[in-house]
Amino acid sequence: MTGGVLMKRNRRDLRWNDLLMAMCCAVGMLLGGMLPLHAQDKLPDCPRFHESASDGDTLRMYGQRTDTVVIPRIKFPTAFQQLKENELTDHLGILNPFWEKLRLIRAGASTDTIRVVHVGDSHIRGRILPRTTGDLLQETFGALSYADVGINGAFCITFTRSDRIEDIAALHPDLLILSFGTNESHSRRYNSLLHYRQMDDLVRLLREHLPEVPMMMTTPPGAYESFRQRRRHRTYSINPRTAVAVQTIHKYADENGLAVWDLYTILGGARRACLNWQEAGLMRPDHVHYMPDGYVLQGELFYQALLKAYNNYVES
Repeated sequence: MTGGVLMKRNRRDLRWNDLLMAMCCAVGMLLGGMLPLHAQDKLPDCPRFHESASDGDTLRMYGQRTDTVVIPRIKFPTAFQQLKENELTDHLGILNPFWEKLRLIRAGASTDTIRVVHVGDSHIRGRILPRTTGDLLQETFGALSYADVGINGAFCITFTRSDRIEDIAALHPDLLILSFGTNESHSRRYNSLLHYRQMDDLVRLLREHLPEVPMMMTTPPGAYESFRQRRRHRTYSINPRTAVAVQTIHKYADENGLAVWDLYTILGGARRACLNWQEAGLMRPDHVHYMPDGYVLQGELFYQALLKAYNNYVES
């Protein structure tokens, strides 16, 4: 190839390079007019998993909620065995209006005081159980009151008197809790059909006065029955009718739209519920009632179950 031809080709290549450089500069100037010229600006971070999308929004990014609460762990005595998950049953969402009211006061969107009324027998009359649960709920949610209405030796039918129904209604509950079954099942002539009808009598009267109030039942924790043969010392055996009463409570609640917290089954059922309490030294000598620490543990367990149900609601 001659020198003249080579020089012509080099000049042509240079012209193409100049043209390409000019085109690049034009594109750069065009983009420069469209985008801010802050080449060192930090790019915005992606929202972190724990940050909410906007101020005041109770929904977390990726479907997480900011209004859930921490579920406390409960330390059980070493004697406790065969425990089940501490959860309450509410397949129909009966308690959803109550959870929503709690969510609103926790979020600061409501200043109304939420009222819980706990009605029952001597386990409630002793006040340690309901006060433990109530105090813990107040610490968590703030504007909440928890009233207990208990009578020693009460059956559910004990509260079907008109004056007692009116006294309960006068408390204006947002949630009504009914805790019976120990005294019903203590009778050796216990009849599950009669027990069912007595629960229905009470709930029907309460609904007439409190038609919009969600209700839940709790089961008895378990008890012994005593025997004395001639002049021998009194002996105790686990009351087998408690398990039947628990089944009857579940049946009534399922068929009539009430939630249930089944303390009896959670803490061991027919095999271990009574033994767990007794072997841990948490039952009184009468083998029916509980030591103060036993009622505190029951109150803490109830509080834990309520918080789990609340979290399930706000996460749904």
